[in-house]
Amino acid sequence: MAVLTLATYALPRGWGSDLLQAAAKAGFIGGIADWFAITALFRHPLGIPIPHTAILPAQKARIGRALGRFVATHVFTQAEVARTLARLDLPGILHRFFSDSEAARPAAEALAGLLPRVLATIEDGRARRIVSRIVPRLMGGAAAGAVVARALRGLVEGGRHQEVFGFLLAQIRTTLAAREDHLRHAIEERVAEQGGRLVGWAIGAQIARRVLSAVNGELDKMGPEGSDLRLAFDEWVRSEITRMEQDPARAAEIGKAIRRVLAHDAVQAWLWDIWARLRMALEADAAHPSGRTIAFLEGALADLGRNLADDPAARGRLQQAAQAVVGTVLPTAREQLADFIAGVVAGWNTDTLVERLELRVGKDLQYVRVNGTLVGFLVGAVVYALLHATFGYSF
Repeated sequence: MAVLTLATYALPRGWGSDLLQAAAKAGFIGGIADWFAITALFRHPLGIPIPHTAILPAQKARIGRALGRFVATHVFTQAEVARTLARLDLPGILHRFFSDSEAARPAAEALAGLLPRVLATIEDGRARRIVSRIVPRLMGGAAAGAVVARALRGLVEGGRHQEVFGFLLAQIRTTLAAREDHLRHAIEERVAEQGGRLVGWAIGAQIARRVLSAVNGELDKMGPEGSDLRLAFDEWVRSEITRMEQDPARAAEIGKAIRRVLAHDAVQAWLWDIWARLRMALEADAAHPSGRTIAFLEGALADLGRNLADDPAARGRLQQAAQAVVGTVLPTAREQLADFIAGVVAGWNTDTLVERLELRVGKDLQYVRVNGTLVGFLVGAVVYALLHATFGYSF
């Protein structure tokens, strides 16, 4: 346009050459204006720090915040995310994934690898204190009596309570047999204390033998199946179970008793010792490729995949649960996403930002410059023609 403008001065004066000269001047000015406007977005034109130029580098942080808010507010909306999850068919994806043994095995190994880290969080002091407070309350609550009653009823229906009773009797007999001499001596001393040394010397040993013999005799009566004492024990256990199931006060007493036992320091130390041993065994097994932990997790994942395939209700529950979780997390996630985008943009090097944006829209920017030049040329010609037609001369 600059060359065309100069060339028009070499043409003979006339309406046509004047029109061309006016159009070329307007095109040249339009091109320069568009060049300046587009260049001012990215840098100072010709390196001159003209105010309100190099807009993108100067407003990098604000642009990043605005971009982050736009994406978080208008892209990751509740409705859009819900539609995306519905189209995604998460249950179908999980079914296909877990049904593939080549995929389920690595997933089980990955879960087993996370097990030590999960167990370590329970071992943390704060978690330990929380568990120490919560477990007695949960296991010693109002429903604890009903739970104990159901467990005891299961033992009674299977006759296991009589096995426990027989085991206790056998342990008592073994203890008495092992401590018989000590018990006889203790009884003789007690007789001597109450009746004098002469009485103790005369009948102490005889009384001790009779006492131990009577105790063993009573234990022998309890031993045979169908004995009166066993039947009485069975009746007492069943009545106590019924009472715990039907009497809220009795169930509450059982719950309080369990809570007191579990809250005791010695019991908690014992439970944590058991937990430490169990944890070591779990971690060792989880680290073994052919261990039971990986096999159990692999089987559980396969069962989950089959359940998702065969149970439409399970698929629906999983989809609803996923949407509920996303709906709960989304508000916080949107804020974090906006902050993340703003931080990334703010952290970009200014030259890198300008270069990336120019490379992304560079071809379109060239068309903007060319179109601005052509539009200026045409507008200039139209304005000249209108002015000449109206006033008979050009400005």
